[in-house]
Amino acid sequence: MDGNNKTVTIIVEATPHEWPKGEISYTEVLSLEVPNYMQHPEITYSVKYKNGHGNKPEGILSLGATVKVKEGMVFNVSETGQS
Repeated sequence: MDGNNKTVTIIVEATPHEWPKGEISYTEVLSLEVPNYMQHPEITYSVKYKNGHGNKPEGILSLGATVKVKEGMVFNVSETGQS
């Protein structure tokens, strides 16, 4: 049983992305939607997800956190303003 090279399709702001099965972090979701976000530390973002796994199908991903991905999972990234 080799499940290491499997990917799932996740949706970040209406754009599909292939992602390795397993987990995705807050910063990884952001880097898919806002490739240069690391250059703008003054901007903070909110990352919400839905269509996740059964025990936690939706929620908010915060800095430093990860969530298990599944096929068709949807992420929404929004700027929450400047600190």
